[in-house]
Amino acid sequence: MDIDAFSAVNSGKWSRLDELGRRRRPSGAEADELLRLYQTVSSHLSLIRSVAPESALSASLSAALAQARTRFTGARSNFMEDLARFFVIALPAAFYRLRWLTIGCGAFFVLVGGAYALWIGLSPEALRAMGSSAKVQQYVDEDFIDYYSENPAASFAGAVWTNNAWISAQAVALGITGFWVPMILFANAQGVGVAAGVFAATGKLDVFFSYILPHGLMELTAVFVACAGGLHIFWAMVRPGPRTRLQAVADEGRSLITVALGLVFVLFVSGLVEAFVTPSPLPVWAKLLIGALVLAAYWTYALVLGRRAVRAGATGDLDSNDAGYSRIAA
Repeated sequence: MDIDAFSAVNSGKWSRLDELGRRRRPSGAEADELLRLYQTVSSHLSLIRSVAPESALSASLSAALAQARTRFTGARSNFMEDLARFFVIALPAAFYRLRWLTIGCGAFFVLVGGAYALWIGLSPEALRAMGSSAKVQQYVDEDFIDYYSENPAASFAGAVWTNNAWISAQAVALGITGFWVPMILFANAQGVGVAAGVFAATGKLDVFFSYILPHGLMELTAVFVACAGGLHIFWAMVRPGPRTRLQAVADEGRSLITVALGLVFVLFVSGLVEAFVTPSPLPVWAKLLIGALVLAAYWTYALVLGRRAVRAGATGDLDSNDAGYSRIAA
């Protein structure tokens, strides 16, 4: 077979296959044409390989056929498209669906923490149980404040990120038990409430809030989101609705994967604020403003983009290609 003559006769079909294979959204007619050309060019490649298997023409046609094959076999979108879909649709939808549970977890935390703060702050007996007057004063004047600056900011940010991620991971992984999330919330609220009570008893509650709020607004919200996600799986198991329990837990569990991935970024931001803003020499009002802006950015993202995504049908779950297929009994 004369390769040059064969190429001259069929080069138009090869170019057309390459053109259609690169087209992102072919029409119905173009898709039919692509399939016909794929079959034709496949036979051409077999002939060419029988004569010149290692030729540049053989490699070129193989590449064009591979590109065409991805068009009619359901190729995945590129990485940047997946990334945009995750941050614009899936993640805000998942956060939006957890908004009321997140607020509920926050309210529970504030009630428990506030109760402990009042108890320690108003009861001299409870304050004495925390230690001697000298130890309490050292905690207020030195230990609490030094915690935020005793290590280099970068390593401290990493440690904070790891610790908060661990707390969130427990809430996510063990939320299905039903008791782990309330236990985590209670323990953390107790710790924050006791610290606030000690500062209140010594007349320095403003110092406590100036150090805890800049990063705590977003950090605690992230923990509340993780707890809400864990409770959401528990509730799916208790009340699966028209779905089987297994299917309900699987659906919500996949959505929670999206939440867990999103919290990695949220906790990273709160860790940066805690390491670089909280101990900084900035005025207190500036620190609080930064913390408030970070929190406002989260809720704007979750409520505005999330509402739009949910109304469009998004849930934060994986699409059918990634989630797999399930058989519904008749």
